[in-house]
Amino acid sequence: MATLKALKVRIGSVKSTQKITKAMKMVAAAKLRRAQDAAEAGRPYAQRIEAVVASLASQVTIGPSSPKLLAGTGKDQVHLFVVATSDKGLAGAFNTNIARLARRRAAEMIADGKTVKFYTIGKKGRAVLNRLYPKDFIHSIEPGALDRLVFPDARGYADDLIARFEAGEFDVAHLFFSNFKSVLTQEPTEQQLIPVAIPAASDVTLTPADYEPDEEEILAELLPRNVAVQIFRAMRENAASEQGSKMTAMDNATRNAGDLINRLTIQYNRSRQAAITTELVEIISGAEAL
Repeated sequence: MATLKALKVRIGSVKSTQKITKAMKMVAAAKLRRAQDAAEAGRPYAQRIEAVVASLASQVTIGPSSPKLLAGTGKDQVHLFVVATSDKGLAGAFNTNIARLARRRAAEMIADGKTVKFYTIGKKGRAVLNRLYPKDFIHSIEPGALDRLVFPDARGYADDLIARFEAGEFDVAHLFFSNFKSVLTQEPTEQQLIPVAIPAASDVTLTPADYEPDEEEILAELLPRNVAVQIFRAMRENAASEQGSKMTAMDNATRNAGDLINRLTIQYNRSRQAAITTELVEIISGAEAL
């Protein structure tokens, strides 16, 4: 059984940890409000540009003059997984769930005879995937604090991916991130990033229109921007998801610390009472001997 001194030290240590987790929960709650507002503000634009690109793409007959970001390479063999996580931990299952989805999809594609390569944005995704697929990494980025990323950052990532695509390093790129639903729910998501996914005509909801210049010229300008916008949207969703998951994790940690403190306090009081009883018995026994 632990000594009274050891129990007292343990209780003090857990109380200190509880103060830290409570403070981290408060910080995450403050950051979550800003990150959630930013994610929600960016969704309409990202969804609209995606819809416009889909509408234009559905009206174009793909041929030699079509933008490569629309037409693709003509192959479906090499798939690049762009896995966006964070650089920091202590965020519950936020990073793990994104990496798990990427791992599952990679296993499915490899089983189908496809080649899968990885491009990670965030240390946590790299740490998991590089251990499992060390020979399949082509690049890794450490973005820093997700809530501080701006559109030029996403544009830089997009330009690098597009350059690699045009150089023939891969045929299809998939973006993995966490879609923020609520403080308690963050949904790991996969989105085809390059080339643009062309919907069926029945899925296009925009009103048909005549364009000047023609659709292919517009797409040549719009497609690279769409890649950057979708990456930026994913980073904003990740920023909100990270803080929501961190807030939940720190709340659970604070509660668990409280439960542990209660158990240790009960054990301490029982041990102290037992020690007092033993000492009293010894005193009485000594007095009787006299």
